[in-house]
Amino acid sequence: MCVWRQQVWQPVCAWWGAGVIEGSRKCIAWGGAGRRTMDDVDAQEREHFIRIVRAFKSYRHYSLKKVTEKEAYIKSLPPHHQMLLRSYLRHLEEQRLCIEHNAEIIKLIVRDVDSMFENQPQPVVEEECLGNTMLVSDIEKVQSTIRQIVRDWSPSGAHERTQCYGPIISKIEELFPQDTVCAEEVSILVPGAGLGRLAYELAKRGYTCQGNEFSLFMLFASNFVLNKCRGVNTLRVYPWVHTGSNLLSNRDQLRPATFPDTNPSDLHTQAQFTMAAGDFLEIYTSASAWDCIATCFFIDCANNIVSFIETIYNILKPGGYWVNLGPLLYHFADQPGEASIEPSFEEVKAIAEGLGFELSVEDTALHTAYTQNVQSMLRYEYRSVFFVARKPLPPAS
Repeated sequence: MCVWRQQVWQPVCAWWGAGVIEGSRKCIAWGGAGRRTMDDVDAQEREHFIRIVRAFKSYRHYSLKKVTEKEAYIKSLPPHHQMLLRSYLRHLEEQRLCIEHNAEIIKLIVRDVDSMFENQPQPVVEEECLGNTMLVSDIEKVQSTIRQIVRDWSPSGAHERTQCYGPIISKIEELFPQDTVCAEEVSILVPGAGLGRLAYELAKRGYTCQGNEFSLFMLFASNFVLNKCRGVNTLRVYPWVHTGSNLLSNRDQLRPATFPDTNPSDLHTQAQFTMAAGDFLEIYTSASAWDCIATCFFIDCANNIVSFIETIYNILKPGGYWVNLGPLLYHFADQPGEASIEPSFEEVKAIAEGLGFELSVEDTALHTAYTQNVQSMLRYEYRSVFFVARKPLPPAS
């Protein structure tokens, strides 16, 4: 079983409430007239938690409504057009069945999420609140979470995992070979752990590993897979049912994916594997605490990438390694109301070296995909950067 901890928040920042992009960091002033209190922060965290649970619980209503709108539009067309679309109408009915099945999986995901954190109980959200206006972006993140399950835990995601996690795992095994080091004495942190597969694989190899994730969408799903799922490929989802563009055939949209492709409970009973929920910059402040930091599709999630690199440097032990793979698709670059800087990789290297890192490995042409429908007529591919940086040992006295 994976133990979950919701970290105690630093007194200047907290999860923000509805209407703010998931993952953004909003600072809160403390003390004095007109300033926010701890009760305000707790209320905002509860509001945010409830909002995300409601997004999951609204998935069925929202997704079926989109199908109903298409059906209504077809009924408004000329009769001979409707005749030509009879097969498509049957396809829409099949979409409904797939959405209903996804909704059942979502019910399992959010069941008991109020008690998933061992040190901070959360409010119970009893029912689907369809009367409340949901953010479309929140529902789309639920749909994206379904695709993330496929990427991390389905046989269908094996190729992407080989592309993205394979080089990181291989390099860590090379840096910390188990024939010369005691793996459980090697502490590895995986910030931006998503659904936890990379951290799980490192723990499975005997390393002491902690994943860190901020998004409740990811945390709910990873908790379900890691702590609730048993057996291999016992469940299925329909990850592509929400996308009707660029399809060669109807069956490409209705293609299922089974999960999990490995039994998460098969971890050795002595495996050192935990997950921590919260903001990377706020949680990890202890200097020289980790032997290795593994980041995959993570460092471009910052408003200020320098703060991420500086924190990674500070929390690494002298002689420790940072292993990174991913693109630079800066998440806040085009977000209204969000400050952002977008340094090139050339600049990122200079920043890392300026902070003291020594780069030993660099590959700027790793072809990687991200939650890609391999049957789609449209294919996205990143030319990701893979590098290894070392925090130097202090000079000998």
